[in-house]
Amino acid sequence: MLKGKSKERIILGIDPGTTVMGYGLLKEINNKPELICMGVIKLEHLSDHALKLQQIFEKTVLLIDQYHPDCMALEAPFYGKNIQVMLKLGRAQGVAMAAGLSRNLQIVEYSPRKIKQAITGNGNAGKGQVAAMLQTLLNFKETPEFLDATDGLAVAVCHSFQRISAGADKKSYSGWESFVKDNQKRIKK
Repeated sequence: MLKGKSKERIILGIDPGTTVMGYGLLKEINNKPELICMGVIKLEHLSDHALKLQQIFEKTVLLIDQYHPDCMALEAPFYGKNIQVMLKLGRAQGVAMAAGLSRNLQIVEYSPRKIKQAITGNGNAGKGQVAAMLQTLLNFKETPEFLDATDGLAVAVCHSFQRISAGADKKSYSGWESFVKDNQKRIKK
């Protein structure tokens, strides 16, 4: 959206979970991210998985309606040894996506490794390292009670960085043929 001569957009980042779901909201002004808020939605008090999914949907819709983000970035479920945990995380992510889609938001997913790499430069960084780097990047002092909040914020920052690194002036291509035509120097023969 354009306001005056500056470009602004709001990004909602979500770290889906069925016990605690983290979220963070950023405002980008001329490609500079600023913290709006971050927090968690606690779900451990609910024993029924379907009720947890309902809460994820409803709370995500409330965040969207309150802050009017332009897009939503989600952490994709990672491969784990426990297939039941993987299934539940996938459902949580799907319900959060459905909430965004119900409000016509653009949805983007990032792997946990990609998010950590974008924030810290290390795809194997721990939650504490990610939180510390976000405090530096976004200049906030508060340490959230749950690192899931900074994980949600990290997803939003990762999405912001992807757009910034891609640059608005970069050319897009309709397929390999047009890419190859414009990049003859990059082709090894």
